[in-house]
Amino acid sequence: MEAPVFEEFDPASDCDCPGCVHWRRVIPPSSLPGPVGHPAARGALLLAAAAGTVLAAGQPVPAVAAAHGPARPGDPRGDEPDTPQGAKAPLHGLGGGPAGPAKPGAGGELPATTRAAIINRAKKWVAWRVPYSNTEYWPDGYRQDCSGFVSMAWNLPGNEWTGSLGTFGVRVSRDQLQPGDMLLFHNAADPQNGSHVVLFGGWSDYTHTYYLAYEQTRPHTRGQSTPYAYWSNSDRYVPYRYKGLAEETSGAGVSGARNSRYPGRSFFGPGADNPHVTRLGRLLVERGAGRFYSTGPGPSWSDADRLATQAFQRAQGWRGTDADGLPGPRTWSYLVGRKGRDIPAVGRSVPGTPVVGGPGTKGFSAPSVPFIHSIPSHFSIPSDPTVPGYPGRGLFRPGADNEFVTRLGEQLVKKGFGTYYTSGPGPRWGEADRRGVEAFQRAQGWRGGAADGFPGPETWRRLFS
Repeated sequence: MEAPVFEEFDPASDCDCPGCVHWRRVIPPSSLPGPVGHPAARGALLLAAAAGTVLAAGQPVPAVAAAHGPARPGDPRGDEPDTPQGAKAPLHGLGGGPAGPAKPGAGGELPATTRAAIINRAKKWVAWRVPYSNTEYWPDGYRQDCSGFVSMAWNLPGNEWTGSLGTFGVRVSRDQLQPGDMLLFHNAADPQNGSHVVLFGGWSDYTHTYYLAYEQTRPHTRGQSTPYAYWSNSDRYVPYRYKGLAEETSGAGVSGARNSRYPGRSFFGPGADNPHVTRLGRLLVERGAGRFYSTGPGPSWSDADRLATQAFQRAQGWRGTDADGLPGPRTWSYLVGRKGRDIPAVGRSVPGTPVVGGPGTKGFSAPSVPFIHSIPSHFSIPSDPTVPGYPGRGLFRPGADNEFVTRLGEQLVKKGFGTYYTSGPGPRWGEADRRGVEAFQRAQGWRGGAADGFPGPETWRRLFS
């Protein structure tokens, strides 16, 4: 099977949010085939064509065609394609008619499935790049639109639409979202205006601002980092969990992704990209590994995950293959069960263990070196263990708007570098923040790129020490 190929529709951007940075790094540039007109004009033609097809067939027009909201001038996220959807329908066979034998659950009982199976089915459509259509059906019997896609992923006995999908799930809160759940927006008052549904694939950043969304949209199925809850009509999306989920006993209880069971070694290591990696990173940060992450934690395995895992393993006194940086069942049980020792602060070590990141070293201290934003992991730099973990470089850039910008500004004021603020500090990154950070960096004796006004891990550490 070919690896999933994702298609970006938003214009090229230098946005430094965690989601955009991640996807620019892993996805090569691509261009849309064929003519590209104004999205509103394309949407009007597509909706008109869809309506004409239904009328020509002599069938009543169902009030279920849906499209994303209109583009917002100057906002690249408004460039989302429209996604008209078809009506509720049975599964279709290869010849275009209804499928022969009914699927399990067609009699009323929902077929059981697992989170892994839901995501794997979704990934197959991503890998096959299933073309979008609200009238065509893929060989598996499901309609090639947004609601047909979720019907397929949930293994439902027929093709549903946004007006009926909610009956197959139970509502959950944002904090309860787990891979395989869906985010549904059904505009009951006007189904033709904005209705859409996507599958939740896991959080893309530890601030829970972006998530991996699997969705059926033009020109084909895709999976990409998406701001919660969606690019448009964000406040109208409702999270649902499939009622037939095997990992749960009932309702919206504790999900399998939150239990203590070890998911398996194959979920960790180079090339791994899944929600378990994100969860591992968060558990490690809770145990003192925040300094290893310049961004994230996120779903893509990185050297930061390996070093943080190794640091936790060494904090337990483990050696050799027991401290290889890859979480096994014992490491996992210690993390989810909050057992054992936390990772010691930089410059401190568990008695009889080498300093984290310095194989074979003991009491290693960093020499006096010029400042760089990413301190090598083998340097042991004294710090205050109460310093909050560095949240990531992507949260301090033009356009950033988050609580960490406010905390940064308040700390600059406390340290005497708040003279550039005429108001605030506030959550939106501005020139006053950059100049304040630059002044603080220059006060450390740094010059050039080391005093660019954007806080790296060492700037953060010194500012909050």
